[in-house]
Amino acid sequence: MQQKPILLTILDILSIIGLGVATYFALVFAPTEAVMGNVQRVFYFHVGTAWVGLVGFVLAAAAGIVYLMTKDMRWDRFEAAAVEVSAMFFFITIVLGSIWARPAWNTWWTWDPRLTTAAVTELIYIAYFMLRAGIEDPEKRARFGAVYTLLGGLSAPITFMVIRLFRTIHPVVIGNASAEAQGGFDMSGDMVAAMLVSLAAFTILFIGLMWHRIRMGGLEEKVEQLKLKVSM
Repeated sequence: MQQKPILLTILDILSIIGLGVATYFALVFAPTEAVMGNVQRVFYFHVGTAWVGLVGFVLAAAAGIVYLMTKDMRWDRFEAAAVEVSAMFFFITIVLGSIWARPAWNTWWTWDPRLTTAAVTELIYIAYFMLRAGIEDPEKRARFGAVYTLLGGLSAPITFMVIRLFRTIHPVVIGNASAEAQGGFDMSGDMVAAMLVSLAAFTILFIGLMWHRIRMGGLEEKVEQLKLKVSM
């Protein structure tokens, strides 16, 4: 068992501190939004989890490209880790969005363009693990994963841009708002600060979880190699 790197330990500590600070900024420091009230505070974690989720999917696609070029299994581990961690964060994003939507839209869910593309993106990456698990050969599995994440990675920018390209009830807090948007609000300076703190906290947490998952992937690969030797 490899010893845990000191830097990873520091990241773990920073992640805990960062989440605590982000929670304080979201629940205490940021002012209560005049129209929506306290439910608007969900926004800070909603944006933070969405950010790392979408970034992770893009990183997975980039890792897939590098793997296809180098055939280095380390990039396959990186890719799988990015998809797993990002899929978790993106699921949390959807749940938090539903919590916000209930008072804002009077419904937990609606097939708005942003919500629809977000749901499709999450299902794409859930299918990634189901299909990947059915391939026993490590090299074929890595090659499949690389191509899949490269194609699936297109869903990340589409999900981000859809509310800026189509009429949608989902608000655009940063940028030009849609005429159909419901529940939008203008951010004060304190709100912007709370959002930036949340983005930083979830970025640190994402990096730490990625590192843990990559290390775990290395151990899983060694176990798989031992199983292959025993079966031969």
